Amino acid sequence: MKRKTPVIARPSPEERLHPPEPAVDVGPEPPLEPSPEPAPAPTAQAVEPEGGARPVDMSDRDAALADLFARHYTPTLRLAVLLGADDAEDVVAEAFWQLYRRWHRLRNVDAALAYLRGTVVNLIRMRLRHLQVARKHTQEMGHEVISAETEAILRDDQRELVAALKRLPARQREALVLRYWLGLREHEIAAAMGISCGAVKSHTARGMAALTRAMEGRS
Repeated sequence: MKRKTPVIARPSPEERLHPPEPAVDVGPEPPLEPSPEPAPAPTAQAVEPEGGARPVDMSDRDAALADLFARHYTPTLRLAVLLGADDAEDVVAEAFWQLYRRWHRLRNVDAALAYLRGTVVNLIRMRLRHLQVARKHTQEMGHEVISAETEAILRDDQRELVAALKRLPARQREALVLRYWLGLREHEIAAAMGISCGAVKSHTARGMAALTRAMEGRS
């Protein structure tokens, strides 16, 4: 009985060129580690206003307004008088009331004074338009009837200059008062009047020329 020779499969030409890599025992697979949890989103933080301006705090409104009133009531009243208001005290009171109501709309506390001045300018513009007829009925012997407080303020200025100032067009009068009585800069005047800096320059130059001519004619 003949013994059968085992058949051995010959490697193909491809297997001879690229023999298979020997198997390596790597042991059991390690357990999967839990994926790291995402970092929590950063919480919002209070941002300091630019330029160190104080943010608006409604809880401090009364105290801030009281301080503003104590320091700026008289200059604001003078502003209203020089801009031609017959009822300067009422204008200033209304301006402070509007500031109180709109306190939450301020960019910061330091913007309150600029808002107050702008409100005075706008109120006087509206009142002068609507009171032109009424003013004719409030004059006695060629003189306007004004309050004792306003009269006292006018005594601090040269009456002839104030009279000439009141005869100027409204925008020229506003530009001169804000520039030379309050000492504001061009961009501050522009903000108070609601116009461009170029328009401020034009109104100031024209107003000063007209005021100079008026004063020279009185000499």
